[in-house]
Amino acid sequence: MGRLASFVVFTLAYALVLEAMLAPAILFWPEFSANLDSIRAMARNVPILGQEMIGRIEDEGFPAYVLAQHFFKGANALGTAAAILFAAPAVAGEAHRGTLELWLAQPRSRARLLLERWSAGALAVTLPVFLTTLTIPLLAARVGELESHGPYLACAAHQALFLLALYAVTFLGSCLSSNPNRLALVALFLAVLQFALYMVKTVTHFSLFRLCDMEVLMALAEGRWSVPIVLTLAATVGLSLLASLLAFRRRCP
Repeated sequence: MGRLASFVVFTLAYALVLEAMLAPAILFWPEFSANLDSIRAMARNVPILGQEMIGRIEDEGFPAYVLAQHFFKGANALGTAAAILFAAPAVAGEAHRGTLELWLAQPRSRARLLLERWSAGALAVTLPVFLTTLTIPLLAARVGELESHGPYLACAAHQALFLLALYAVTFLGSCLSSNPNRLALVALFLAVLQFALYMVKTVTHFSLFRLCDMEVLMALAEGRWSVPIVLTLAATVGLSLLASLLAFRRRCP
């Protein structure tokens, strides 16, 4: 029960922080759009920002701005950290605390124990993305923009799948590790490295964040799903979960 309560608390905190990033960003839209030329000039030294992101906002207006703020900046950054921090201690934390044997002694199969914990973490990582996305039309109305839920929920679904893939891979690492802190640090370092690669134009296509960037999100908002990306992310989730089950079945306390 204590673990469930901690999941609920961390999920609510994650959702509140996402909303705290989203609401001011949307309310700032009138000032942002009025000063777009100055902002583009400041971002010109970072081609990915100046040419792609700011250019998209200039062409598409408010919807592109929301996608950049809520999904690319908010959910990608905060969501990646949440995915790693929820997954890293899932099994490795029990081993590190010396409670793995007690957990395994419960009158349930190992597969059920693992799937319950995996599902709880997956829900904690993805649910806040949907909950905060639902507030976009209401916030948009405050700045004179009329928006529907549909396009943004499609982006939320893709964002959730992207975060779920990161979560599933880190969870597999937790099933193989006994040091959650080291695992979390390595995963966070790799995530920061991937984001840094995204910002460098010559190597940006080697970044995992290309799977959930402005190009992908804008296509989703227009009703165009990238089947190869979706299949890749879904396969990553499925294979990582299967590998986690196999690793956990052979795990000794």
